[in-house]
Amino acid sequence: MSDDQTPAETPPETKLTRTKRAWAEQGRFLTGQHGRPEAERLPPGQHLVRDWPVLDLGEQPEVPLTAWRLDIRGMVGNPVTLDWAAFSALPRSETRSDIHCVTTWSRYDNDWGGVLTRDLLDLVQPDGEAGAVMLTSHDGYETNLTLADFAAADAILATHWQGAPLTVEHGGPMRLVLPRLYFWKSAKWLRRIEFRAHDAPGFWERNGYHMRGDPWAEERYAGD
Repeated sequence: MSDDQTPAETPPETKLTRTKRAWAEQGRFLTGQHGRPEAERLPPGQHLVRDWPVLDLGEQPEVPLTAWRLDIRGMVGNPVTLDWAAFSALPRSETRSDIHCVTTWSRYDNDWGGVLTRDLLDLVQPDGEAGAVMLTSHDGYETNLTLADFAAADAILATHWQGAPLTVEHGGPMRLVLPRLYFWKSAKWLRRIEFRAHDAPGFWERNGYHMRGDPWAEERYAGD
């Protein structure tokens, strides 16, 4: 760990943590099917919802915009710390995507506003040796991504949903939205992005969940 890094606090053990760890051990929700995104919109084992369920680790940190910061460190040519004004000055985009949670719900046609990860990458310029990203949230949550997944065309650092600012319960003021993977990879309350040479497990990945989490391949748990 470099001198400018602050280690993330480990989230407390909760009923949800224990339950989802047990699901991973039991292989719960697995269907053994494989969806085809070219032909099917709903991945295997999923069901549609109209609302947006709220899942977290028992804490919903409220971060005032005056205190909000996003640290981008690691294997980049231009490490930066962005305050809310600097982040808001980055190119703005709007996307529409479906989201799929590992707990089997999916929601279609979500409209997002924010900063595409590709525009952030243009700013920080990852090194040629960088291959992975670790995301850290204000509640201590961590999750890992390959750089290729983080750079997906529809990946967005979202500040708005359905035309309104993201609420705290859904990760406001800013969260990642990465539609190609299960939604636990779309970290809420994002405060740090670290670029690394190699992939390493985050919170749920250390608790029995898949390192990548492709819903079309039903990559719910380690070993799937």
